[in-house]
Amino acid sequence: MKPLLGCTALVTGASAGIGAATARALAGEGARVLLAARRVDRLRALARELAGSVPLELDVRDPAAVQAALAPYSCDIAVANAGLALGTEPLHRGDPAEWSVVIDTNVKGVLNVLRAVTPAMADRGRGDVVLLGSVAGRQVYPGGNIYCATKHAVRAVYEALRLDLAGSGLRFTTVDPGMVETEFSEVRFRGDAERARSVYEGFQPLQPEDVADAIRWIVTRPRHVNIGELVLWPTAQASTTLVKRRT
Repeated sequence: MKPLLGCTALVTGASAGIGAATARALAGEGARVLLAARRVDRLRALARELAGSVPLELDVRDPAAVQAALAPYSCDIAVANAGLALGTEPLHRGDPAEWSVVIDTNVKGVLNVLRAVTPAMADRGRGDVVLLGSVAGRQVYPGGNIYCATKHAVRAVYEALRLDLAGSGLRFTTVDPGMVETEFSEVRFRGDAERARSVYEGFQPLQPEDVADAIRWIVTRPRHVNIGELVLWPTAQASTTLVKRRT
């Protein structure tokens, strides 16, 4: 029997990359997946692929919209994956408007999702919450300033959840990948596809499916086992700044 049969799993940022791969992985284990993201056309295409899944057009930055969209559902699993970076300018040259987008998505967006799903989980005494962190939440790197700050905040939120809901029966995990080949860099470089491709040249980065497989493994452990923190690096990446590339 599939271990997640009968479970409902929410995945934010499900329209591409790690989110879409995670939705496929959890559906493959029997879960009904709530596919949440802003790009509804992509969600509908993915929903046609994953029987029983539900596309939810959703901007996690809007707390009222998050509450309204998730109110009809009882989530057994929540994967707070939606996130982004914008730019690599040094802090004193940054754009405050872009800072707000990154902070509102990566931090407030996570909080909005948690506020919508964790009360019912706590009432039931059961649930899995997976936060998509980053090695940027462990090591700051040049040009990463605001993005790194948000991922440090996600790690703090994870630690706070463990304390605030200790003994509740809920399990909390932060999954912190290194370099993953997704649309992340293209978004960060504001649509510069050539520059984005160069980020992943000369070595084998992680793929979205690698992270999704880790999440699938986390949420299918026996109930007395909580995988708290999981860091995934490409074999060629030794730190946020050191990557051994082929010459």
